[in-house]
Amino acid sequence: MCLCGLEDFGNAPYGGKSAFTQLEHNIVAGYLITAGVISLASNIVVLLMFVKFKELRTPTNFIIINLAFTDIGVAGIGYPMSAASDIHGSWKFGYAGCQIYAALNIFFGMASIGLLTVVAIDRYLSICRPHIGEKMTVRSYSLLILAAWLNAVFWCSMPIVGWAGYAPDPTGATCTINWRQNDASFISYTMAVIAVNFVVPLCVMFYCYYSVSITVRRYKASNCLDCINMDWSDQMDVTKMSIVMIVMFLVAWSPYSMVCLWASFSDPKTIPAPMAIIAPLFAKSSTFYNPCIYVIANKKFRRAITGMIRCQTRQRITINTQVPMTISQQPLTQ
Repeated sequence: MCLCGLEDFGNAPYGGKSAFTQLEHNIVAGYLITAGVISLASNIVVLLMFVKFKELRTPTNFIIINLAFTDIGVAGIGYPMSAASDIHGSWKFGYAGCQIYAALNIFFGMASIGLLTVVAIDRYLSICRPHIGEKMTVRSYSLLILAAWLNAVFWCSMPIVGWAGYAPDPTGATCTINWRQNDASFISYTMAVIAVNFVVPLCVMFYCYYSVSITVRRYKASNCLDCINMDWSDQMDVTKMSIVMIVMFLVAWSPYSMVCLWASFSDPKTIPAPMAIIAPLFAKSSTFYNPCIYVIANKKFRRAITGMIRCQTRQRITINTQVPMTISQQPLTQ
């Protein structure tokens, strides 16, 4: 991508000259439109699946429902505004629109990371600490989910009240954390966000899924998988999916974290323009691969989706398994 004029992007006004050509803007717009359509369609299917099959409305799956809402939020609000600005060639929604757009993207992004961490904790408790998992109630899950949302509210609102700030990125067609102004406020905010919303969740997820993998192998080796009240029919899928979760988490958020760290400890003007735009696009990509990892990979969900596609009735589809259920697997209606 063209780097001409990049040295001036930090001072460009809203709607000013972009560091990219119109062709490059159109390419980004095409990506955003495609990704947005795929994300909205897949996540709406997820929600419809939960609406149709009450057997899937368990406390654990309620986390997945919230995760789908974060993806829909980014795809339904963030993608269209950014795509429209790319087609226009520069940010077209003014200062207020920039603040709202950036805050909502940070909000849904932080909420998504928090909910992924809650999923990891739930699976860890259910598989590795079943004596604790059995004590989890709907209220317990609701508090964990609420904590993820409140954490997102806090971090997205801080730049609005003066801790760091929001501004257009080098393309001039989207808004994000103003990492080009690497003062003490930005550095402290960036370090706090990376620590609380990247390093800590990553460590928690790695520990949880590693423990799950070890536990599954131990029970499988001792032929005692039925000792835990869970559906073990797709136990290998759970282990493989755990690895994919960690890898995709890193793929999505590492580039954005690297850009922020680069801007914090070096001259922001030395950041290549392609990296400046690819990093946030990678972070947003989780909106359309999340349904594949958290829904399609689950055999119960696959049966439900297949049934919806074939227009089958609930009575003709077997969702529940024939094993005892912990509280995390019992429908919320019970």
